Amino acid sequence: MTSCSSCGCDLTEEDAIEFHGKILCEDCYIEESNPPKPCDPLAVASAVTLRKQLGQTGEQGLSEQQKKIYHHIMREGKTTMAEIAAALGLMPDVLESEFTVLRHCELIRAHREENGKVYITLW
Repeated sequence: MTSCSSCGCDLTEEDAIEFHGKILCEDCYIEESNPPKPCDPLAVASAVTLRKQLGQTGEQGLSEQQKKIYHHIMREGKTTMAEIAAALGLMPDVLESEFTVLRHCELIRAHREENGKVYITLW
């Protein structure tokens, strides 16, 4: 018996996957080998279409954490990833994953201003 290097779950030898020197479970392997990308046109089209089919608008269908991020951006108007992480106590990798979902739903976006700083705003 071994455990996943990323999430710590217990693994049998046949369930363990070695990837870049780490022992991973299937879920962590998928995430590490193919991380979600914010600017993925197919993912955006899928998310937008599904939300329309389900009649979801705004924060409907979001997880509690995604709603907190969405509300924070709504209150601030524009903010940075670092400011969101600090305000909500989120690890950067968690925030990046949640940002990706919100971006795919076309609820928030990132843009670079003339000063070179990247801001997160509502769509």
